[in-house]
This record gives sequence, structure tokens and C-alpha cells, in this order.
Amino acid sequence: MIELMKEKVRRLPDQPGVYLLKDESDRVIYVGKAMSLRRRVRSYLSENTEGSPRLKSLQARLADLDFVVTDSEVEALILECNLIKEYRPRFNVNLKDDKDYPYLILTADLYPRLELLRLSQRGSNRGRYSPAPGKEERRFGPYTDVKAVRETMRLLSSIFPLRRCRQPLAGSPSSDRPCLNQQMKRCLAPCRGREAVSPDDYEIIVNQVVLFLQGRYSELEEKLKRQMEEASAEQRFEAAAVIRDRLLSLQRVAGQQQKVLLLENNVDRDFLALARQGGYAAVHLFQVRGGKLLRQDFFSLSGTEGVDNQEVISSFIKNYYSREEDLPVEIVSSDQPDDKDLLLQWLKGKAGRKVKLSIPKRGSLKKMIDLAKRNCLLRLQEEEEQRRRKTEEPLVELARLLGLEVPPGRIEGYDISHLRGGETVGAMVVFQQGEPCKDDYRMFNIKQAPRGDDYAALYEVLERRAYREKWSKPDMILIDGGRGQLNTAVEALHGTPLEGVPLIALAKNPDQLFMTKVSQPIRFAANNSLLQLLQRIRDEVHRFAISGHRRRRIRRSIHSMLEDIPGIGSARRTALLNHFGSVENIMKASVDQLEEVPSINRSLAASIYRHLREE
Repeated sequence: MIELMKEKVRRLPDQPGVYLLKDESDRVIYVGKAMSLRRRVRSYLSENTEGSPRLKSLQARLADLDFVVTDSEVEALILECNLIKEYRPRFNVNLKDDKDYPYLILTADLYPRLELLRLSQRGSNRGRYSPAPGKEERRFGPYTDVKAVRETMRLLSSIFPLRRCRQPLAGSPSSDRPCLNQQMKRCLAPCRGREAVSPDDYEIIVNQVVLFLQGRYSELEEKLKRQMEEASAEQRFEAAAVIRDRLLSLQRVAGQQQKVLLLENNVDRDFLALARQGGYAAVHLFQVRGGKLLRQDFFSLSGTEGVDNQEVISSFIKNYYSREEDLPVEIVSSDQPDDKDLLLQWLKGKAGRKVKLSIPKRGSLKKMIDLAKRNCLLRLQEEEEQRRRKTEEPLVELARLLGLEVPPGRIEGYDISHLRGGETVGAMVVFQQGEPCKDDYRMFNIKQAPRGDDYAALYEVLERRAYREKWSKPDMILIDGGRGQLNTAVEALHGTPLEGVPLIALAKNPDQLFMTKVSQPIRFAANNSLLQLLQRIRDEVHRFAISGHRRRRIRRSIHSMLEDIPGIGSARRTALLNHFGSVENIMKASVDQLEEVPSINRSLAASIYRHLREE
């Protein structure tokens, strides 16, 4: 394997680009950029006894690589950001759960609406709409406090009369009459058509919302004052009164923003402070606009163990600002990024202007960074205390309950899922030190158990699991179920390498804990921390089992529906499912939409369309 890797590296071009390191399962475990792909990737194959534990762990898992050549190192940086977001490799520094950070999005409709959307909802119906020609989506975020974002949306709806409905509007009057929001003067009601509300008039309100979300209150106040004076001069006193009320509301909001007195001018700045606590790292963000603290956010990071501060802050800047559209004039950081010059080129290209990156040593900017770092450390300490209460204490209590000398480190959870006995799957999740270890999750397709027999399916899963010698041995096994499932597990593991591993089962409605050596189930108070930990494991394996069963059912469904169509094989079935996301969407698709799928031509698209309609 090493010789094959060395031969691949020798063939790498001496050009800038991005490399993807993979493990033996072909999963991407690290994405990096390089000015010279050959020289950079060669360093991962060198036998360096003084290398960091992180590098040694990466080298131990390295089994293959891929690469993409780019024209410049800046292009490589952009591609690296996109690939890290796509693959989320375990050895890259990432924002924890970044796909679930909320954003405020002004849609690209003819009459845009403001939506709260998480990136994980992109593929859902909620995140889909038909953009109008010449319109582009405008995105604000990411935010970490969804409650604060919802409050912002409520505030905006009370000040700016944007529409809230999701109905498609093309400028013609809707068949429905305007909703109550129009009578409350909280919507211009573009559903009445262009004659009542032109897209240009509506865009004025949209631009005001953009200024508000960017924290440019002074500029927005000036615009509203001019509009009010113009309306008054033209004797449109009712319109002037509406703008006056909007201006007063804005002034109240702006007055509540914290003025940053330490700064000498009103330059738009972001302050990034990196802090570490134990094995965890985070960045605290202060966003200052117009001399006022617009918002603060706390971002937990993953993959930082063994990585120096310079690389961590550089990874954060690339990760965060690849999503952020409102770039400040200056980014003030607690640590120097390891590729500052390259980052400045990338930021300039993204913002369309120069972006300054400074690391202050003294003065008012340093005081703001110190303040952000103190806040970051306090949040890390708070999270560490929450983790201790959430995982360490329950594990100690679990060890006492099971009579173990030390708390269980690796806990495996099992569940069975099927629909009326069909497409039965068994799921295994792993929690390490009380936290999910998703790399070790496994799914079992049931092959021998009779249809609909949950006990036989569980027996088969545990028996197959017991002889996986390369898998780490669990310290405890949790079964989703009651006494019957627990007895089945004991029988399945008897005489196997896992015989003797502590077994428990957690039933629901009501929650009861069943143990092998205790005849009666144990009941806990609802707020008991041990019960909450066991519930997390049980609910996670239940979720994982259902998702696996659903994927298998969809594959079976798409296969049975399309297998009789000439020219449709497994590759095209997969392409159709990947493109549309579900069988239902394939059935709703037009010929033109089917033709958009790679490898599907016009005649084949028409054949699929006719076949599905006949079915």
C-alpha cells in the first residue's frame, strides 16, 4: 500500500491544487491545498518519528488520494473551502454542526420574502422556490442563537411590510384576496398584482431590510428621512406617516444597540478571538457595524486537537467567510493565520474590495479582542461543566448500577426497523465517553430472520456483531426494548466473544430500565441524568435504524418501478434518485426535468414519463 501511494505521489503534478486523502473505505479524511501538490502530499508519506499524534493518526488511516489541479493558489483555497463543507473530513478543522446554523435569507422571488433557513434544509421543500430572472438570493449569517434570530424576524415584520406567504407570485393578481397582514399594514400585499404593488416599489422595502440586517442603521435612517420628507412635500401625508412610524421604530432599535466606546472610528469590523479549554477550542465573534456591537456569536470547533492556533484561526476564517456575504472592512484576530497573504487575496476577491486583517498588540482593538477572548473562555468553561453533568456523572452512576470498576467507555446501542416485516434492518450506534461516535455506526441488512420477527432479527444482528474481530469490544450494550429483547440478546451472545459484556434494555412509554440480574424494571425520575443519557442512546439508534430502513425501502421502490423500462439500469436508477431526492419527486417530474438528469436523453426521459403515468 505504501509503495502504491508513493508511486501515485511521484505522478502528482508540481502545480497548485487541492488534494483529498482517503481511508481504506474510500472516505475523504482530509482536504488540503498546496502550491505544489507533489511536494505537499509527499510529506504525508515521510516516516517522521517526531510528528504530532494527529499526523501519525492520519498517516495510519491513509489508503488512497485524489487531487484537482487549479490555476492559482487562491483558486485552490476556494475549492478547498467547498470540498471541506461537502465532505466534512474528520482531520480538518470544522465548525461543529455547521449545517444546522440558521441563516436569514431574502429569497430570489420577484417579490422576495425573508426566511429562516438552515443549510440542512436546502434539499427540503421549504428550501425550494423558483428564482425570478435577474434575481439573486441574499443570505445573512450564520447565527448561533436561533431564538435571537426569530426575535429579529418578528421585529422586522413589525417594521418592514414584507410578505410572509410562500405562494409563487409572478406579478398577476392572485385568486385569493389579501390576508389580514395587509389590513394590519404589515404587508404590501403583492398578491394583488403589479398594478397595486410594483416590483420596484417592493424592492425599496427589501433594500431597507438589507441595510437593517447589515447593521447600517445610520444610512437607513437617512434614507427613511428623505423618503418621509419627499412624501410630505408631495402631500402624501398618509405615506409620510407610515415612514415616520418605521423611522421611530428603527431609532428605538438602534438606541438599544451597545455602543463600542473603545474604538476611535466607525469602521465596520469583525473581532475573532480563539480560545482553548482542555481538548476543546472555539472562536468568539464580535460583529461591529457603525461603531456599535451588532451581534456576538460563539462557534465551537472540531478537529483542533494537535493543530496550532495559526492553522485553527485560518481554517475558521475560510470556513466562516465562505458562507458570510457581508464582509467587514477589517477583520481583527487574536492570532496570526498561517497563510495571511493568501487569505487577503481570497477575501478581496470575495468582497470586491480590500479587506484588512490585523492582529493588535495594544490599544482599543486589543481590548476588544481580550474582551471577546474572556467571553469565549467563559462559554468553553460553561460547556465543559455541562458536558461533565451530561456524560461523566451519568457514566459513574451507570458503573455503580452495573457493578463495574470503571465507567463504561464504549457503549453500543441496537434497534430493529421494518415496515410490516419488509426491508428489515438492524442498526448499531456507538457512544464513546457519553458522546456519539458516528464513524463507528453500522447498519445490518437482515438476511435469515423470518419476516416480521423482531426477536430473530435482533438475534441475527448481535450474533453477526459478536464475530467482528476488528471492531472494538464494547464495555456495555443497550437494547431498544424490554425484557423480551434483553433475554434475546443474552441468548444471542452466549458462547461468543462478547459473552459477559453488560447488557441492559430501555423500554419506552413508560421509560423502564431492564437488567439481566434484576427481576424488576427500574424507574427513574424524568430529570435523572442517567436516564437522559440512556434515552439519547436509545433515541439515536432508533433514528438511525429508521433512516436505514427508509433508504433501503426507497432503493427497493425505485428499483421495482424502473427496472422494467428498457435502458434503465442500476446506475441510472441511482442517478434519478440522487437528482430528485425521492420516488415521489420522480413521479411528479416532467419530461424536461427528467432530461436534466445526467445520462438521461430526451427519448429515455419520455419513456420514463410514459411508464410512470401508465403505472
